[in-house]
Amino acid sequence: MTETSAPSFTEWLRGRSEPDWTAVTTHPFTDALFEGLVPTPKMRSYLVQDFQFVDDFLALLGSALAKADRHSSRLTIAASIAVVTSEVNTYFQRSFDALGVGESDRTSPALDPATVAFRELMADTNARGGYADVLAVLTVAEWSYLEWAMRAPAAAPENFVHAEWIELHRNHDFRQWVQWLCGELDRVGAALDERARARCLRLFQQATRCELDFFNAHWD
Repeated sequence: MTETSAPSFTEWLRGRSEPDWTAVTTHPFTDALFEGLVPTPKMRSYLVQDFQFVDDFLALLGSALAKADRHSSRLTIAASIAVVTSEVNTYFQRSFDALGVGESDRTSPALDPATVAFRELMADTNARGGYADVLAVLTVAEWSYLEWAMRAPAAAPENFVHAEWIELHRNHDFRQWVQWLCGELDRVGAALDERARARCLRLFQQATRCELDFFNAHWD
């Protein structure tokens, strides 16, 4: 009889977040993105709203940095913060220029309900969550994007707004970062009691639903 190993903590979280997880990572928006077929108004609104997460996401990374239980973890998280404040921010600004996004829409647009819900989740987890809780939300945000981006064909769309958004989420460094996040959550999760594991699951599921609602808001 062949023994099967138990799933890792992150695999368990992902499995318990179906069908929303698969709906996020195979969303029609991403299929259109691969072909460069997302209409400009939809791509514009998607990026404008997504940019409103950046500050909350940085704060959540900062929370992970502060709450991490070892120095090596802090170094890895700090490196990710540097990427968000440089490469990711530069992409947004170049894309906004290309799409004709004005200053008010960059800094203070009207927020979609899906954007508000995800920002509230990040802020609440930042304020009240422990290290594992913070990792759970971060892992959804990064792992789900890696999974959809890795489905992209080798040939990139011609428009850099589409092509670079895909590449930002499937390049070698990003893959390494997501692998580390999953491994870190597995490591920390192994020491959690049942109540803490349940809290992580609730946050993971909630974040996955927020990701799905966000895609749906820009593709209906």
